[in-house]
Amino acid sequence: MSAASATSGAARAVRHFEMPRTIAGRLRVLRFTIARRLVQFGVLLAFFGTLHWGWSVFGRPLLAGNLSAASVAAAVPLADPFAVLQMLVAGHWLATEVLVGAAVTLAAYALVGGRVFCAWVCPMNVVTDAAFWLRSRLGIGLGDDPLRLPPRTRYGLLGLALVVSAASGVAAFEWVSPIAMLHRELLFGAGLGLTAALGIFLLDALVLRHGWCGHLCPLGAFWAFVGRVGQVKVAFDDASCTRCGDCVKVCPEPRVLHFGHAAANGMIASGECTNCGRCIAICPESSLSFDLRARIRPGAQPTSGGTR
Repeated sequence: MSAASATSGAARAVRHFEMPRTIAGRLRVLRFTIARRLVQFGVLLAFFGTLHWGWSVFGRPLLAGNLSAASVAAAVPLADPFAVLQMLVAGHWLATEVLVGAAVTLAAYALVGGRVFCAWVCPMNVVTDAAFWLRSRLGIGLGDDPLRLPPRTRYGLLGLALVVSAASGVAAFEWVSPIAMLHRELLFGAGLGLTAALGIFLLDALVLRHGWCGHLCPLGAFWAFVGRVGQVKVAFDDASCTRCGDCVKVCPEPRVLHFGHAAANGMIASGECTNCGRCIAICPESSLSFDLRARIRPGAQPTSGGTR
C-alpha cells in the first residue's frame, strides 16, 4: 500500500455496514445470495426435470447425469475433473467423451474462477450457508469452537484421496463424498445424502466455523488450484477502503482478504476465493466489485461497486 493511500485511509471516517430498511435496499444487499440460490436450485432442477419429467431441448435430454458426469442436450459432455483425475491415477482408461467433458468443465471454471463451483453450484453450499446463519443468530464465535484445524488440511486430504485412489484402484473420494451423496439422494431418492448434510450442518454450526468447505473438502481444494488462474476476480480499491473489516466477518474464506496483498494486486488474487459476492454486497465504501483480471490494475477504482 502506498503512503498516499495509507494517509487517505487514515483520514477517512470508518463506516460499518448497516442493513437497508427498504425492500429494494435489502434485495440489493442479498442480490448475490439470491443469484447463487437460483443457480444452485436451477442446476438441480435441470437434472431432476430431465431424469423424472423428460425435459428436453430440440428433442434431446436437457441435462442428463449428475455432478460427476453429465451431458447438455446430448451434445456437450461434462465431467468432474477431480473425479476424472482420481480415476486416472487409479489406473483406469477413460472414454474420450469423459476426458473431453473434464476438459470442458475445467476450462469453464478456469474462466470464471475455480471455486465458483463451491459457492454457485455445489448443493452442500446451501447447508453450510445455513449453518453460518445459525452461528450468527446464536452469537457463536471462533473462540467457541471446540475443534481447531488449519485451513490447509483440505490440501492434505486432496493428496490423500489421490494416494488412496492409486492404491485401491477406485476413485476414493467419490465413494465417501457427502456432496455426491446429497446430489444422488436429491435426484434418485436413495442414499445417505441428507444424513451427510445434517452431519456437515452440525459440524459447521457447532464444532468448527466453515469446517467442511473451509477446512476439509478436497474438492474445494482442487478448485482452489484452478482458481489461481481464474479470470473473474474481486477487484479491490485501496484508496476508498477504510479497513472496517466487515468483509472479513462475512467471508467464508476470511484469510483471502489480506488488505496488503489486495492493495498490491488490485484484487483478491487467492484461488481460495469462492466469488460468492458477500464482501461486495456489504462493503459500505464500494471498495470491492467483480471484474475481469485483465481489466484490474493496482489502485484502480472498481467499475461496479457494492452497496453504499
